[in-house]
Amino acid sequence: MNKLAEQIATLHEPFDRTWLKAFTLVLGFVHVGLVMWEPHAYATAIGGFNVLIGPALIWAVCSSMVYGIGFTPKNWYWQLLFSPYFSIPILLFLTALHIL
Repeated sequence: MNKLAEQIATLHEPFDRTWLKAFTLVLGFVHVGLVMWEPHAYATAIGGFNVLIGPALIWAVCSSMVYGIGFTPKNWYWQLLFSPYFSIPILLFLTALHIL
């Protein structure tokens, strides 16, 4: 690993907790299940799939799966792309939209 990848891995160390990985994985599965079960009801609950929410949902769910199973990418750009710093807030935001 190069120096930048090591620095990003160091930034991700606070998120290297088993309970947080499990929570994120379950949260990702819940959103996938909600979309697969009744996409129209889910879209209505979160305010619709627009050009921002749709790709953010897909990206956050994919990122939560990568992070939740414990996979750590080697290259820095993949570490940034699949960072829990982005996926967890997006999933929590979508959860709040769905519940409220």
